[in-house]
Amino acid sequence: MRLSGVLVCAALVAATVADAAAQELTIRPVKDGLYTIFGPGGNVGVRVTSEGVILVDDKFPQNYEEIQRLVARVSDLPVRYVINTHHHGDHAGSNPSFLAVAEVIAHRNARDNMIRGNQDGPPRLVFTDQTSVFLGGVEVQAHYMGTGHTNGDAVIYYPDLRTVQGGDLLHGTAPFIDYANGGSSAGWVQTMNNVLQLDFDTAIPGHGDIMTRDHVVAFRNQMEAVRAHMAGLIRGGLQRGQAAQRIVTSDLSWTTAENGLFMQRSIPGFYDEIAAEVR
Repeated sequence: MRLSGVLVCAALVAATVADAAAQELTIRPVKDGLYTIFGPGGNVGVRVTSEGVILVDDKFPQNYEEIQRLVARVSDLPVRYVINTHHHGDHAGSNPSFLAVAEVIAHRNARDNMIRGNQDGPPRLVFTDQTSVFLGGVEVQAHYMGTGHTNGDAVIYYPDLRTVQGGDLLHGTAPFIDYANGGSSAGWVQTMNNVLQLDFDTAIPGHGDIMTRDHVVAFRNQMEAVRAHMAGLIRGGLQRGQAAQRIVTSDLSWTTAENGLFMQRSIPGFYDEIAAEVR
């Protein structure tokens, strides 16, 4: 199995792929007919319909069989479609196995990122602005709302359930900005504003617990605040090599050691992005 040499998000946290394989996945209901599989790797959305199952993301390669076992607990019908929120291997790692039994869909940029990174399982179907899967009287929409985590993030919308799934555009702790694959903090703020135009009260993040609309607003607001904080530091003379230490403030949880590992990984590119805006 070949994974992108740049970015497997979960590799930036403590668990290795081997550790992830040893940890149990769990499935929990979100709303009627919609479930989430939690555990190492990205959260998996499971939309059950009368004609089959639509998955959103599929974790690591070694999770394929366990995902299928968990899906079988809530439906006796097969997985028909998988929608990738982006290309990272903790969200799209089981694509090669699912491609043998289902169609996989992603944004064109996400597929391009997979191809460039020699990643197995690029989807056969792509979209640019918006697409929908209609199955068993259910519609699941995939929207491209702009850059953020990467340049190929899909926002999934379950209109009948007033629920969105954001992949790593939404995160339980601090976000990782994948500058090598088109990520942008400025783009992320605008993308969150676009997401908030949708009618939803519930959100499934890429990692962490289920969120409310207010949580999504707070996420957007902290992204704006972290950008403003970095801009102020740069205007005050902050040098690139000082950024990782100087950005830390108790007022912004993303910058702290407890919650900010992903943000710290983004600091060099984040500094460069903000410096280009303010100078």
